[in-house]
Amino acid sequence: MRVPTRMRPKRADELVGGSIHWIVKHRLIGRQQILRFEERKDGRTDIVLAARLELIAPSPKRAHQGWRYLDDAEAPRAGDEDASGVTQLPPQLYGRLAALALV
Repeated sequence: MRVPTRMRPKRADELVGGSIHWIVKHRLIGRQQILRFEERKDGRTDIVLAARLELIAPSPKRAHQGWRYLDDAEAPRAGDEDASGVTQLPPQLYGRLAALALV
């Protein structure tokens, strides 16, 4: 899978082997491994990702522009649980509760 970006990240070499985390509707929902960066003819950069999407427990996350770097200790992992039990909710129910700002 390829994701185009306008600017090559300054720390691109460090990111290879790491992950890109996906935020959808202000929720962090999954991650994919970064395989490499490739320059395009139009001056943009492709982020080449592994095909497998690893789902993680949904958690609220503000939308942002640009790159954010997380240390391994800070990065969410599959199976991470919180004490509230929110991660056990079915995705559709979680989505509805989040839309109502209840989670």
